[in-house]
Amino acid sequence: MSRKLLLVEDKPATRDQLLAILAETPFVVSYAQDGLEGLNKAKAEVFDVILADHKMPLLDGMNLLRNLRSLASYKQTPLLLMSTQDIKHIEDSARRSGADLCLAKPIEKQRLLGLLADLWQTMHPQTQRNQSSEAS
Repeated sequence: MSRKLLLVEDKPATRDQLLAILAETPFVVSYAQDGLEGLNKAKAEVFDVILADHKMPLLDGMNLLRNLRSLASYKQTPLLLMSTQDIKHIEDSARRSGADLCLAKPIEKQRLLGLLADLWQTMHPQTQRNQSSEAS
């Protein structure tokens, strides 16, 4: 069963860099160029993880997360917020907006891959057990 991730990032260079990292994950990745497009995509199709930028035109990351959390299909979905601001200064308001985790930009490739691998395992717990029993 495939899991879907939505990347919401307005800066093309950053988006391309993140898409290259996300290509190394088992997630099927879609992207939106701003918060409003991200919200519309998330309403049209249910995603298993959303990775959103903090500062974007039309609808910023905090408001995007707030809107997503108000939808029944996103009550339990992992929502990750990325920001160039000092995470200590925005973390409380990000969590109140619905963020499960705040990531500092520039995003560290190995940290993001590790977090997404952990999320994948949480979503597919039997995969690890099957691989372990096959190795025995």
